[in-house]
Amino acid sequence: MKRRPRRSVPAVLVALVVLAGCVLAAAVAVQTIIGEKPWVSYDAVASALHDTRWSDPLPAIAGGVVALIGLLLLVTAIVPGRPTVLPLEGGPDSGASRRSYRSTLRTAASTVDGVSAAKLKVKRRGIVSVVTTGRTNTAGLADAVRAAIEHRLAQIGPATVPAVRVRVKATRSAS
Repeated sequence: MKRRPRRSVPAVLVALVVLAGCVLAAAVAVQTIIGEKPWVSYDAVASALHDTRWSDPLPAIAGGVVALIGLLLLVTAIVPGRPTVLPLEGGPDSGASRRSYRSTLRTAASTVDGVSAAKLKVKRRGIVSVVTTGRTNTAGLADAVRAAIEHRLAQIGPATVPAVRVRVKATRSAS
């Protein structure tokens, strides 16, 4: 199971632009039907478009902007995002959410003796943990945290075991 995120932000932006265009067209149509002066005059728009030449810079710039927006939306739709559910060993429907995976591993890192705080990031290629300690001698702490995270990973049973990197920050210096 590799559930991917929904592409809701680009979809909402496109929907809002289309909705704004439809509301504007409907408002102009209603204003024309009831005999009021419309917000956008059809004659002014038609005359401006009729006077524009293909050799002018405005059509090239507008076409480039529209093509760039279309390409950006296409790339956003095609490129996969980070999985929201990480696959586990076992059945095809077994998985863990990225958030629960991260918090479980962060808890395992923070329970190591000497660790006062732990931050953890789940990336594509591995897990990066930054632990803070009040110790002046941090020798062996990174290995202990790595072992705790790897032990918890063995209990969880991910489909692919990620590499674990640990960085230790000491709040006190050894002076």
